[in-house]
Amino acid sequence: MKRFGICALFFLAFGVAGYAVFAYGFLPLGSLVHPDMKVSFAAHKVGIYAHIFASVVAITLGPFQFIAGLRQRFVRVHRWMGRAYLGIGVLVGGCAGLYMATFAFGGLVSKLGFSLLAVLWLYTGLRAFLAIRRRDLIAHRRWMVRNFSLTLAAVTLRILLPISGIAGIPFELAYPAIAWLCWVPNLLVAELFFNRALPFLTGRPSAAAATRTGR
Repeated sequence: MKRFGICALFFLAFGVAGYAVFAYGFLPLGSLVHPDMKVSFAAHKVGIYAHIFASVVAITLGPFQFIAGLRQRFVRVHRWMGRAYLGIGVLVGGCAGLYMATFAFGGLVSKLGFSLLAVLWLYTGLRAFLAIRRRDLIAHRRWMVRNFSLTLAAVTLRILLPISGIAGIPFELAYPAIAWLCWVPNLLVAELFFNRALPFLTGRPSAAAATRTGR
């Protein structure tokens, strides 16, 4: 089951990354989105391209950071991938995403949903960075789990959009809800399942580390 989960994670993450590179690297901007969104993208090209391609870095590198063998055997590679993930993917992608959220299709509900997603993505990335600087591995892993669950909003969004279309829900109604549903359940699952299991998966932290769990 663990191996299946890792394979599924890579498949979904790489699938969305490949879609983003194709849609935004080889097609005219906004070709595959709602006409109103296309107008917004055309008016803010730098913001949308920065968000998309920085986020591709995050969603491509993220799955590798959760492979224990890579972390243990190739520590330097893990560190540099982590720096690129946080410094390019999350920082650039999050700032650009926060900017683009102010122009999100769907009115105030969509704007608030995507804005909060961007803020939390940046915040959890910062906490993960600060934790590893303190050499607090347990807190670092907890915050990275939270952060990557938000990175996977890109996957959840692209699952929910076609489902809403198949269900016959008008895009104008579905999109504001998806602005929240693409990340809130991810974060809840990360917190209630993966982070709860983390001490048992990584070994119980020492008394000193237990006082710095990032909670």
